Amino acid sequence: MLLIGLAGLGAGAINALVGSGTLITFPTLVALGYPPVTATMSNAVGLVAGGVSSTWGYRAELRGQWDRLRWQIPASLAGGVLGAYLLLHLPEQVFTRIVPALLVLALVLVVLGPWLQSWARRRAEQEGRSVERITSARMVALVAGTFAVGVYGGYFTAAQGILLVGMMGALLPESVQRMNAAKNLLTLVVNVVAAVGYTLVAWDRISWPAAGVIAVGSSIGGLVGARYGRRLSPNALRATIVVVGLIGLYRLLSL
Repeated sequence: MLLIGLAGLGAGAINALVGSGTLITFPTLVALGYPPVTATMSNAVGLVAGGVSSTWGYRAELRGQWDRLRWQIPASLAGGVLGAYLLLHLPEQVFTRIVPALLVLALVLVVLGPWLQSWARRRAEQEGRSVERITSARMVALVAGTFAVGVYGGYFTAAQGILLVGMMGALLPESVQRMNAAKNLLTLVVNVVAAVGYTLVAWDRISWPAAGVIAVGSSIGGLVGARYGRRLSPNALRATIVVVGLIGLYRLLSL
């Protein structure tokens, strides 16, 4: 329980900063003898508390984003429902085979995010459009991408935060800190949906002691991560995302 609590603390802090905290708690549970599906469900339930605390810690950065988030939140909700359904009906190998490729793509988008935003800004200025305005095509792509990441997150929660930041970085004229705040809220929606689904359908397959310990640890970690993550410069935060993502990629390939 002490090891699980420490893993939950680390996962909550990393989720607030980057996402992919599951890559700490999930392997810890498996290493301690929990079956993979039980580990996935228990982890998803436990990390909800960390999502609440990290979203609260980044609440100031959410201001001014609600015109867009009112479309993204339902997309995450629907994606999370579908992903949770798939976890209960499909073999785990179906998604875990494509996770490394998705994570690599997300990291590339995180690195190229500033360049893509600069290119979009120059193009908008040349065409006489508002730099801050999101076109209809971009909004459709953003909602579709949010839904796809929600499906992935409802099925296998690891690294969904990195996927979201990478996707939003390629489409939005936003700072990385504001995208991180939106990421925390959207991943929380997915985790809540998944946790409720697992609880209703597979109550007996969840390890409630493990989920409870992860909840306590991740709630503390989420507040700590949000407090210090908001002080990082954009480049430092991007570097943190890439480093953690590479470590997560290694862990996924070695599971």
